[in-house]
Amino acid sequence: MLNFGLVINPLAGIGGAVAMKGSDGSLVVDEALRRGAIPRAQERCKTALNELLPWREQLHFFTASNEMGENVLRELGFAHTVVFHAAEKTTALDTESAMAALAQLSLGLILFAGGDGTARNVCSVLDEDTPVLGIPAGVKIHSAVYAVSPAAAGKVVADILQGHAVELLSANVMDLDEDAYRAGNVRTKLFGYMRVPAHPLLQQSKVSMRSAEPTVVDEIAEFVAGEMQNECLYILGSGSTCAAIKQQLAMDGTLLGIDAWFNGQQLLTDATEQQLFALLQQHQNTKLIVTVIGGQGHVFGRGNQQLSARVLRHIGRANIAIVASPGKLQSLQGRALLIDSGDSELDREFAGPIRVITGYQAEAIYPLS
Repeated sequence: MLNFGLVINPLAGIGGAVAMKGSDGSLVVDEALRRGAIPRAQERCKTALNELLPWREQLHFFTASNEMGENVLRELGFAHTVVFHAAEKTTALDTESAMAALAQLSLGLILFAGGDGTARNVCSVLDEDTPVLGIPAGVKIHSAVYAVSPAAAGKVVADILQGHAVELLSANVMDLDEDAYRAGNVRTKLFGYMRVPAHPLLQQSKVSMRSAEPTVVDEIAEFVAGEMQNECLYILGSGSTCAAIKQQLAMDGTLLGIDAWFNGQQLLTDATEQQLFALLQQHQNTKLIVTVIGGQGHVFGRGNQQLSARVLRHIGRANIAIVASPGKLQSLQGRALLIDSGDSELDREFAGPIRVITGYQAEAIYPLS
């Protein structure tokens, strides 16, 4: 039997679809649940573990009780031992305590599902030499300890199980000030480093290009705003490039939220997934404008969970405009743009070459994976 560790933060990402921009703290969690948020961290973890089903009889997991790992492992039929019993309503302390219990077992690799806050909790307990791998389940994931998607995390482990030698590297653990983030200010802090498999499916650190290419971004904003049509509903995504478009339109738009624009009027500000989907039912002609996370390449699934699979499917791939400066595309160093909607079927449907607006009347074609 090959032994692994597994810990799930069951509340990771709970605030994303309801425009809470994070899930740190009990008050945020309570408000997200009040708004109708549905926890999805266990489903994200299940997606990763599905990649390991061919080796199920050879694997044994040490984990935490109930929603922190036990339930998913039991459902998928993996042998497991519970080494930490979590509280009924889990907190960051449960994550840290579960990791402390796993640290005593000297496991070759510990998997954890969560976001940047979860990575920070893990980093605070484990020493830097303990190999880990993050399964992305949070809202804001800047840390380089995560795979690019849950399925990708499973594929990294599958490579190890197939006898491929995977080197280890030191990856950063980043976290945002969530209160400042909700106010539209991005304040990222380096919290520490952890050892992760050196694999192409690992996420890269976010790179900001706005300050380096202000003229290009302004040209993109001017072009897109000038092309917008009447009787068309425009959904504008988060990020500085989209914010420049909102500024060009004189919108009271959000830097880190999703806004809606129709016939010169702002219909939604910092919309939730439910609000977006309801608005889409009222309009036949819709366009979605989104940008790329520099360095990482994510278009969907990082910081814009309001753009859910059902929202994206309703809008349709042909009605999506991606905007990104040439420098932002170059920062990917040949890696594809990424979609991680939580719906593998939709992700496959949307994959393929896609047009990217890179300047005033300038476009490029780039792979979306």
